[in-house]
Amino acid sequence: MLIPSLTPLEWALALASAALVGFSKTGVPGTGILVVPLMAALFGGRESVGILLPMLIFADCFAVAWYRRHARWDRLWALIPWVLAGMALGAGTLQMLGPAEGSRDRLSVLIGVLVLVMLALSLARGRWGERLVPHSRAGSALTGVAAGFATAVSNAAGPVMSLYFLSAGLNKSEFMGSFAWYFFIFNLIKVPIFAALTAADPQHPMFSASSLTFNLLVAPMIAVGAVAGRWLLPRIPQKVFDDAVLVLAAAAALRLILG
Repeated sequence: MLIPSLTPLEWALALASAALVGFSKTGVPGTGILVVPLMAALFGGRESVGILLPMLIFADCFAVAWYRRHARWDRLWALIPWVLAGMALGAGTLQMLGPAEGSRDRLSVLIGVLVLVMLALSLARGRWGERLVPHSRAGSALTGVAAGFATAVSNAAGPVMSLYFLSAGLNKSEFMGSFAWYFFIFNLIKVPIFAALTAADPQHPMFSASSLTFNLLVAPMIAVGAVAGRWLLPRIPQKVFDDAVLVLAAAAALRLILG
């Protein structure tokens, strides 16, 4: 869809999505669960993934600027090689699927089921659940590959990473700092990957002059959302923050499954 063809209602939805992107990066992760389906409805599945990436990176800049000192790098380093492997797998899958929306919908269902399984194990914390907590090698490997794949295919790594950091026992400052650095780094890595996908299939570009113009137009609303999130975070009790992350992760998983 070309930017000039957006109706006033569609512009309102786009601006609301932009504000939610900013708020979810600096306030409560997961509050942007409606952004992906809204953008897909406006622009189509493949194009919306490319349009959303610059918006996410811009919002990541606010989060890193404000929370960078609180990151738990021990948790992040354990993930990095596995996330890269998952991103490579996801990029290859995107290239193979091309513009086929039905196949990508099935992948979203798979990601949603994985998130629900992780959520159940996080809540149960029984013998088998311990294999998926962040201090285990199996947990880091599974989480990293799943997050990398999800972020490459549908920008849907948020609930996976939310459960990872929450299960690690991070307080909300450490959570937001780690969350900020993780997505800033890996969203930047996606730029050349998406550029390569555009070069390989110029008829279905991930980036275009029209999409980048749209990104510039909605940037002020991303900033508004980011400022609102920063204002709210210190006012949220830790228990409320943890519960909100779990509920929103479950909601995101159900959205991925149900479409």
